Amino acid sequence: MSQEHPFAHYVRILGKGPRLARPLTFEEARDGFAMVLRGEVEPVQLGAFLCLLRVKTETPEEAAGLAAAIRATITPPAGAPPVDLDWSSYAGKTRQLPYYLLAALTLAGHGIRVFMHGSEGHTAGRVWTSEALAALGLAQSTSMADAAARLERSNFAYMTLEHLSPPLHAIMELRHKLGLRSPVHTVARLANPFGAACALSSVSHPAYAPVHQEASRLLGEKRMAVFKGEGGEVERRPEKSCEVLSLADGQPLAEDWPALTGGVRPHEEHLDLGRLKALWSGAETDGTATAAIAGTMAIALRAMGRAGSVDEAEGMAQVLWRERDKSTVPGQA
Repeated sequence: MSQEHPFAHYVRILGKGPRLARPLTFEEARDGFAMVLRGEVEPVQLGAFLCLLRVKTETPEEAAGLAAAIRATITPPAGAPPVDLDWSSYAGKTRQLPYYLLAALTLAGHGIRVFMHGSEGHTAGRVWTSEALAALGLAQSTSMADAAARLERSNFAYMTLEHLSPPLHAIMELRHKLGLRSPVHTVARLANPFGAACALSSVSHPAYAPVHQEASRLLGEKRMAVFKGEGGEVERRPEKSCEVLSLADGQPLAEDWPALTGGVRPHEEHLDLGRLKALWSGAETDGTATAAIAGTMAIALRAMGRAGSVDEAEGMAQVLWRERDKSTVPGQA
């Protein structure tokens, strides 16, 4: 008789049937996914594992366990500067320009170190962060050492999973074979590779937000915020109110943020990335775009504990946008 593969234990827990199956504990999720990242599982096992988690929706304990396994495989280089804000970017944009990037760069221009990470190309017809960076004259990092240097020099760096975690990137790419997103699309947002003091993420569906909040608490995070952003990116939809779930000194908090503009915002028919540079320089003004940029910054400022209230955060963000250095984007050569 053939000996059972060690990973079969984790698949069995999830898939034993409606009466006997149960969620993984934090430790089981961590240890099982550590095997995955080490390449110790068979492809059929990995497919079953990912699909079983996806069908039932991962619990906070499972999300935290998977994220803990990911964190154990990513080590910042010695001497890396402390990072203020970890910013996930995994969705891409289809309806509006990536105004979140201008928000992050504005914060960087005012001395807040922002590390952004994401996955690109997994969904057709979207504009990705690296494309927007290129339009602004910025490059993405292809190593943690380069990211650390950029953070030291200009307070901003961006990496894709392809370079940040090749094994995780390979799992993300399975979407094209499985036909659906895996839990990795959720837990990669929790990676926080540089151990930033605060983490900012977005969800496409509000039901996932409490999972992010509780998983972050289980991981020992002190400050974070998650909300339903525009297109699934960390970007405020100024025409809508939103609920922001966060951790303040490790304690869960929920706040309702009011809409910033009235009416319905139409989709932008053509996502002209050149407009990002024009908006930054002031050559073009757009009230709705400005509201999205400042509104996103406000959530970040509140999450970091730099503002004592929603109103204070909104006011601070507007000042930061007005007082940006319009002559250069942080990180431009």
